[in-house]
Amino acid sequence: MASVSEGVESATTADPHHAVLALRDEVGKVIVGQDGTLSGVVAALLVKGHVLLEGVPGTAKTLLVKTLAAALALDFKRVQFTPDLMPSDVIGQVIFEPRDGSFRFREGPVFTNILLADEINRTPPKTQAALLESMEERQVSIEGASYRLPEPFVVVATQNPVEYEGTYPLPEAQLDRFLFKLHVGYPTFEQEQEVLARHDRGLDPHDVAAAGVRPVATAADLEAARTQIRQIRVEPPVLGYIVAIMQATRESPSLTLGVSPRGGTALLHASKAWAWLSGREWVSPDEVKAVVKPALRHRIQIRPELELEGANADAVLDGILATVPVPR
Repeated sequence: MASVSEGVESATTADPHHAVLALRDEVGKVIVGQDGTLSGVVAALLVKGHVLLEGVPGTAKTLLVKTLAAALALDFKRVQFTPDLMPSDVIGQVIFEPRDGSFRFREGPVFTNILLADEINRTPPKTQAALLESMEERQVSIEGASYRLPEPFVVVATQNPVEYEGTYPLPEAQLDRFLFKLHVGYPTFEQEQEVLARHDRGLDPHDVAAAGVRPVATAADLEAARTQIRQIRVEPPVLGYIVAIMQATRESPSLTLGVSPRGGTALLHASKAWAWLSGREWVSPDEVKAVVKPALRHRIQIRPELELEGANADAVLDGILATVPVPR
């Protein structure tokens, strides 16, 4: 399956940094606020990471991802996860062709560039697990045959933090496949007023093209950016800082589960993407600290008695950052 960005000529491929930064203005034609969420999703795209968005319904999570895909000229599909959703509804299935007696593979919605898995925690573990191979290996295996997914491929999943009835919490193995867990909050008073004003002027959230959103970057820009990000320098003291943070989570008396080595590599890649977005050619401790919470908050488990007292992952990570020496 080809990306829809093929055939879209980008005038900015020679300067992928300019192209990626232009996304903010383009998405801003539809989305008000949510700068942190947008930056997180873009950073994940730059290092082939997946994103879990947590927020109450109606905070423009779906619209943000849909608009970003349009501004990137990438294919976008949305799947509403429900209790009766089957794995074949996501990854596809082999079907029988009665005309010639053959079997062929029919692609599921996972064969896209950006897959929005809406309310992923409303589907049973069997269907959640169907995404694991796609997220890790970027392929689908059915009846002994493997099918590669398009490039780029990113899963953006959403879940509602306040509804628990009829949900299936994501297991640790699934959570660990997400580069970031981002909290999507309510807009400020001024932002919400602007949202209403745009709707009053006729904004249709189901038609981002009518809002004037146009492709300002392509898959080629993303690949050029990835090449530059791989060249971002990470000096030994900063690598040691990342390892010290990882080990501190494993030794913390507040946690029953610390961060795995996979989480350490995720923090490294996220820090490099953040440095690149900031225009740096090297990673400083500031970039590491900037992405610690979105990169690690879903990879740790707080002791139940502390949760009952109101402790949360971000507060524990803040405490850990306060105790780990920062390299100079």
